[in-house]
Amino acid sequence: MPDRLAPGDTAPDFTLTSDTEEQVSLADLRGKKVIVYFYPAAMTPGCTKQACDFSESLDSLRGAGYEVLGVSKDKPAKLAKFRERDALTLTLLSDEDLAVHRAYGAYGTKKLYGKEVEGVLRSTFVIDEAGKVELAQYNVKATGHVAKLRRDLGVD
Repeated sequence: MPDRLAPGDTAPDFTLTSDTEEQVSLADLRGKKVIVYFYPAAMTPGCTKQACDFSESLDSLRGAGYEVLGVSKDKPAKLAKFRERDALTLTLLSDEDLAVHRAYGAYGTKKLYGKEVEGVLRSTFVIDEAGKVELAQYNVKATGHVAKLRRDLGVD
């Protein structure tokens, strides 16, 4: 079992390449609240549902002071296709070597169709303005997760 982050922990810093080939650093977002979510693979049904839900909620989340970053192991070119295909408006980041996934405890053993396998654990983190974990949610469901997160954060 990977080490899991908990509220109050310092969020591991990272710099990753986005779907637009820009370098995005968590440290550059200090002073803002950031939602970082990890998902298994771009352009799959569950991940598409979750990304579309975040995109549809982006205006209200930003209005409440949150930035949203989606992280997967996909290459930036695939993330760009994902963004274009589904008209996504959030920032998608590539973590091909899974280093950031592991730092957040979002990669490890999980059950898939009754078997234990190594893979991405669909997880969401809310990071406060000082870079501390405010909320850490592991093994979330793709469907309904964004609506629940909005309720948890008090965002209408």
